[in-house]
Amino acid sequence: MQHFFGWLSEAILAVALPYFMLSMLLGIRVAHRNGLRLGTQEVAPLAVESALNDGLYFLIPCLNEEIVVGETVRRVLEEPHCTLVLIDDGSTDQTANRARTAAEACGASERLIVVSRSGATSREGKGAALNAAYPTVVEHVAARGLDPNEVVVAVMDADGRLSPGAVNAALTEFNDSRVAGVQLIVRIRDRRKLIAQFQDIEFWVISALSQLARSMSGTVSLGGNGQFTRLRALQELRGEPWSRSLTEDLDLGLRLIAAGWRITTTTHGYVDQQGVDTVARLLRQRTRWYQGHMDSMRRLPELWRSSRVGEVAILEVTSYLLVPWLIVLPWSVLQQWIIFRMLTGSGHGIFATDLGGLPWQLSYAVLWYLLSFAPNLLIGFIYARRTRAVTLKRALGLGHLMIIWNYVGYVAVWRAMFRMIFRRTNWTKTTRSSEGAESALDRPTVHVAHRPHPRPGPRPRPRPGPLRPRPADDRRRPSPRPAARRTLVRQRVG
Repeated sequence: MQHFFGWLSEAILAVALPYFMLSMLLGIRVAHRNGLRLGTQEVAPLAVESALNDGLYFLIPCLNEEIVVGETVRRVLEEPHCTLVLIDDGSTDQTANRARTAAEACGASERLIVVSRSGATSREGKGAALNAAYPTVVEHVAARGLDPNEVVVAVMDADGRLSPGAVNAALTEFNDSRVAGVQLIVRIRDRRKLIAQFQDIEFWVISALSQLARSMSGTVSLGGNGQFTRLRALQELRGEPWSRSLTEDLDLGLRLIAAGWRITTTTHGYVDQQGVDTVARLLRQRTRWYQGHMDSMRRLPELWRSSRVGEVAILEVTSYLLVPWLIVLPWSVLQQWIIFRMLTGSGHGIFATDLGGLPWQLSYAVLWYLLSFAPNLLIGFIYARRTRAVTLKRALGLGHLMIIWNYVGYVAVWRAMFRMIFRRTNWTKTTRSSEGAESALDRPTVHVAHRPHPRPGPRPRPRPGPLRPRPADDRRRPSPRPAARRTLVRQRVG
């Protein structure tokens, strides 16, 4: 058994580590190729008018979202000429009224459509709610005489907030006629709690760079927040666009890829959302995600049979769908065995070697640390570069703690496995939290640019001017105190 576990752990590491490192490096390469440095996606570009705005429809499914829906509606309707379809999926609170009030307050009531569901047909999942609003969008587009190929349907969660310029950045990708979907990078907004910061690392580093890497093959995963799809591509699908899957977004993306479409992302915008604030809620959310991901394996035969999907895309999607089965599930057990063997195996400690004196043992300890924590060091370094409000020291500390955070995924993947065995498919909605004042950690940095996506460059040095005689009273004028200068800097950045 010891030899089997040793061989299996080496085999998984030989696959998982290159897969992870390649995703991170390719993601960085794609970002640089699109004029984005690691630390510049937080800085929003200047918004530029897009020709597709007239054909932009937002779908926001809601179930008891009165806490957050008003602000979301207000921000979405700030996008000129867009239409917002809000699906009230059997809410028992003031969700619909809060949405209407927000639309009236910004003078855009005519661009808000509320689709109400109640009784036995409501609360059947997000996919069912989106499908209920889909005919309304199709009819509205036909009445306006719009070309479905030039119409984009965007799906937002009720707590979603788009960064400045994100809509135009996403719509620009549809200039490629092969693109059916664009998924915005996601990040967590309320990052003051440690649990939210871990979620932000997952979205803003691991998922973001993986999505950028997958854009090379046109196989980016669609998510439930910040999802943009071409209406014509949805109409060409057989049956309703969104399935009853627990991850209807991922399932839609797989169907579009099988039909020969490309799905991509953008480096010039993102959508932020609330983080889950308790471990119990987080486990419920991640269990649903893992179950939906693992169940999506049933789409593989459809993808492999399709003559419209290239070999690279097939390889990438297959690898992605196999991650819970071939990496997370077995590694959740093997990691515990490895830790036990390292600490107590065969009566030897972790640093018990035959290398000789203390210098050799210290060298071995450093080498062991670098090999064991290389992914965590990379995660921490990238998070510090991509998040201006987090220091490198704190980011590296969070990267190391991700080893403990991984246990959330280990528990969730086994819960998902047992739910699949017992054929449980019930859906529990993630509960929202009330939000206070925006902190510096959550506030996006906005700057004015001469072009939509500027490439950062060196700051030009000031040209020296002619020397002038200094007035006599200028010698007695005190220079600004360092504290005052620091205050000015904080005001400008914050």
